[in-house]
Amino acid sequence: MGLTWECLDLDNGTLTIKQQLRREQHKDGQFYFSKPKNNKTRTLTLAPSVVKLFRLQKLEQNGKRLKAGKSWTEKDLVFSNEVGGFLSHRVIYRCFKELVKEIGTPSTRFHDLRHTYAVMAIQSGDDIKTVQENLGHATAAFTLDVYGHVTAQMKQASADRMEKKIQAVSGRKFQ
Repeated sequence: MGLTWECLDLDNGTLTIKQQLRREQHKDGQFYFSKPKNNKTRTLTLAPSVVKLFRLQKLEQNGKRLKAGKSWTEKDLVFSNEVGGFLSHRVIYRCFKELVKEIGTPSTRFHDLRHTYAVMAIQSGDDIKTVQENLGHATAAFTLDVYGHVTAQMKQASADRMEKKIQAVSGRKFQ
């Protein structure tokens, strides 16, 4: 959870991924920022509802900052503990599991969210290049190999799109 407010441009609805939060391996290891796995920065365009949620998060965090007073540690984190510090992996995991249970999703890992996004984006008709760039993959071929499962729903949607094209070109409906 290394997202900082400087990486968000809520006025333009973008999020720039330029770092990841890491923790030193030894017990009580310190948190630190490093470059993303592929050393590349990427900018995502956010859905308006996500921008609204980030704005609400900012308001909630401002309330925490006021409550904490001089105890607040300014790290510019979007997701912080009650005094502005890093959230532990245990806290993130516990909150995630509570949310998964609340919405009735079967056993889900945090990393499954990435997979869910990729599959849903492809099924919704997003072009593979956009999905590839959003995920930070080097090639679209890799994205397709990992996430490009063809479902019956996708096959039907493809047939429906083709039918619309045929009707548009021919000027008539076939029964």
